[in-house]
Amino acid sequence: MALTVTAIDKAKPTDKQYRMPDDRGLVLLVRPNGAKLWQLRFRHDGKEKTASLGQYPDVTLAQARVKRDKARELVAAGSDPVAVKKAERTAKTEAHINNFEAIAREWWAHWKATRSESHTGYVIRRLEADVFPAIGTRPISEIEAPELVRMVKTVAQRGALDIAKRCLQMCNQIFRYAIAHGKAARNPAADIKPGDILPARTKENYARIDAKELPALLRKMEGYQGRPTTRLALKLMALTFVRTTELIEARWAEFDLQAARWDIPAERMKMKTPHTVPLSTQAVQVLHVLQEISGGRALLFPGERDHDKAMSNNTLLKALDIMGYKHRMTGHGFRGIASTVLHEQGYDHAHIELQLAHTDRGSVSAAYNHALYMKQRATMMQGWGDYLEGLARGNVVALHGRAA
Repeated sequence: MALTVTAIDKAKPTDKQYRMPDDRGLVLLVRPNGAKLWQLRFRHDGKEKTASLGQYPDVTLAQARVKRDKARELVAAGSDPVAVKKAERTAKTEAHINNFEAIAREWWAHWKATRSESHTGYVIRRLEADVFPAIGTRPISEIEAPELVRMVKTVAQRGALDIAKRCLQMCNQIFRYAIAHGKAARNPAADIKPGDILPARTKENYARIDAKELPALLRKMEGYQGRPTTRLALKLMALTFVRTTELIEARWAEFDLQAARWDIPAERMKMKTPHTVPLSTQAVQVLHVLQEISGGRALLFPGERDHDKAMSNNTLLKALDIMGYKHRMTGHGFRGIASTVLHEQGYDHAHIELQLAHTDRGSVSAAYNHALYMKQRATMMQGWGDYLEGLARGNVVALHGRAA
């Protein structure tokens, strides 16, 4: 006779456990401690076996019968429900162990052996900051392309298009590693092209050398035999990485050397919002030398013939050409080098972007961005000044990102 809910509820424990049969192999085991457990008794490979289906009342009578029917379908197909359940538990455990972050850290440990410490440090910081929060806990074998698209777009939405692309590239390498080691069957990152999901950025064809060539350039700048103001302009450009026009049209009224601060008014900025440049001790030193040369003029870099007009845009470019960098380096190139190196050394993306004056014209707070994170930016700019000074002297100077 089939069980009823009333009969189950009235069943009392005894000194010994006993079973209450339902139908088609389903039984309720009543233990001396009062626990009531569902079981399915079946035969597989000529042996009688028992499968656990859960505890009453967590699993109701109706639910137990559904579980029984599913288990009997497995038996009819030649499978052992107990073995199938065990395999499912093992698969879930392995999926938890083989989540994306765990496999990514395995890949990173394998990959970093032949790379520089600064580069490998940058990669793990990017993973920790942008990738792991989005998909780190997901089993790597279950991640699909839409999840990667969401992660990449989230990074891009803060204006970090290059970092968004790098995150996708890193995921591509991690999935290839996972496939090679039997942790995943396919690579969803291979199905995504950055151009399909990220907005296009207008390319500015500013030539620039690689960061590894910077020491040689700095030493050539120190030995430049042209006008002293041109040499100092190049040094200040490297130290502040402002735009060329912002530099050559600078006026002494914008500087507070005692406070180590340069406030560029909105009308001189590309984005038409004010911009503040914290000055390193190296930049202040250059400015003191310029003061001695300028003779009380309003402009830091007056033209050679007309001192009331700013130095020509081509002056710095011509100096770089003379030093052997024609078509290889521009004044604007210092901005790209600074951005690359500072990102690689772990400085906060927001601080770097603010210092580069990459401000969204439509931002309500754009007019106030010049004052944001001043302490952190001042620390970053001093670190950059020390770094350039060390390179010029032939020393290896470590930049310390994650400024407080």
